[in-house]
Amino acid sequence: MSTQPHFIGIDVGTGSARAGIFTATGRMLAQASHPIQIWKPQPDFVEQSSDGIWRACCDSVRAAMEKAGLGADAVSGLGFDATCSLVALDADDRPVTVSPSGRDEQNVIVWMDHRAIPEAERINRTKHPVLRYVGGVISPEMETPKLLWLKKHLPSTWERTRRFLDLPDFLTYRATGDDTRSLCTTVCKWTYLGHKGPDGAGWDADYFRKIGLGDLAAEGFGKIGTRVRPMGEPVGAGLTEKAAAELGLKPGTPVGVSIIDAHAGGLGLLGAPLGGKKVTVKSLETRLALIGGTSSCHMAVSGPPRYIRGIWGPYFSAMIPGLWLTEGGQSATGALIDHVIFSHAAAAALQAEAEAAKKTIYELLNARLDALAKTERVSHPAMLTRDLHIQPDFHGNRSPRANPTLRGTITGLALSATADDLARQYLAAIQAVAYGTRHILEEMNRKGYAIKTLLACGGGTKNPVFLREHADITGCDIILPEEPEAVLLGSAVLGAVASGHYPAILAAMNAMNAAGQVIKPARGAVAAFHQAKYSVFHRLHHDFLAYRRLMAGR
Repeated sequence: MSTQPHFIGIDVGTGSARAGIFTATGRMLAQASHPIQIWKPQPDFVEQSSDGIWRACCDSVRAAMEKAGLGADAVSGLGFDATCSLVALDADDRPVTVSPSGRDEQNVIVWMDHRAIPEAERINRTKHPVLRYVGGVISPEMETPKLLWLKKHLPSTWERTRRFLDLPDFLTYRATGDDTRSLCTTVCKWTYLGHKGPDGAGWDADYFRKIGLGDLAAEGFGKIGTRVRPMGEPVGAGLTEKAAAELGLKPGTPVGVSIIDAHAGGLGLLGAPLGGKKVTVKSLETRLALIGGTSSCHMAVSGPPRYIRGIWGPYFSAMIPGLWLTEGGQSATGALIDHVIFSHAAAAALQAEAEAAKKTIYELLNARLDALAKTERVSHPAMLTRDLHIQPDFHGNRSPRANPTLRGTITGLALSATADDLARQYLAAIQAVAYGTRHILEEMNRKGYAIKTLLACGGGTKNPVFLREHADITGCDIILPEEPEAVLLGSAVLGAVASGHYPAILAAMNAMNAAGQVIKPARGAVAAFHQAKYSVFHRLHHDFLAYRRLMAGR
């Protein structure tokens, strides 16, 4: 039997649940994953099952434990992170439908679901002071617009539901039987004002009455949480007998208060010592965690609050307790790049070629870009898109324009659809995502940050072209973590703190985070090229709005 402490991080993303087992120094011993079913009953509707998600978590933990060769006694604590999706449960903790299909199994509105755009617009028209803490504009990806949609469109669901939970909090509730909510989820997605205090003190009853959800306030906010605690604090008495049996762990194992998946990435990244120096509050203000996947999040923390129009926050204690979080984001990054690739006429043949060569389609596209750069004798590969430009808001803009109704544009297309054309569009899509990141960084730095270093994790960080373009376009050093599964590590940090092995989140980050590869930005001609294309990025947005004005009322 192992005498060393081990901690489990459980990460629920959009398409799968994963579990990773870590040592106290942040070294991962094993991981496993299990897919999660998604339903899309209508355009802009995305749904899942909380029971299905829990089963995927259990399967992943059991498989990871088997790979690591550990028994249940070896696990000292665990933490959960998940997407900021909305879960509905009845008085007996059974699923309640959130779907036009009426199926109770479909009881989760996924974060990316945009059904509540009209409700978000209605909330924003109130100009309520609470909106100051979400960058001035609430998103349909947050929970109060979704609650308002349910109340209006599915009144029977509204009446039957006794608990509305953010998905990370559902997981700790299912694990412990204790309905503790996280400062991360409630502050970032539910308009809870963390600086007003924990345990329900931060709910603004006037806001809920003003937007049409006054019944939640009248009930004392019992349906959305009256015990709100900092991340990593132990939840209840740990794993229940039932949950422990399902996970293959020991009853009573400490469970940390949960966190949103991107924010877990921040805990797995931002604490990495650089130049032999441990991270401090001051040095944190020069760093940003870039967590990429289907979408991207841009996480930075500060001592004082920073109010930035169109960028979420400031959120008090929503990632690192005691500090204010600023959160930028892009609604479609990996999803956009994949859409550009797989909607192209040349994609099927290139995918077949990749499978035959036992490579990814991204590897083939990167090689094709290198070959094109040599053939065309350009000074650097980025120049392959000098006449091809993409405006990336295909799924709206989360930050800093904060407009979910925006749409993408492509200009510079030729009358051909070859694999070389696809390679150029793929590169232009990556660049468009990076220009969006640069736009977010500029707005943050304009309001007091001094960000010069990006600590990055996620699917894009496995792609050297993605990393190169982001470094060159932002002008920032990009640092990859020594442990590439930084989101899983961040969840394990919560388990380490809940177990008492580390006294606080920042102490656990300093001990468990470590820096790896560094990507330096190019200067000179490359920087000048991107400055010109960045101007095009802004012009495309300006022109799109002009087209919309021309077509208004038509």
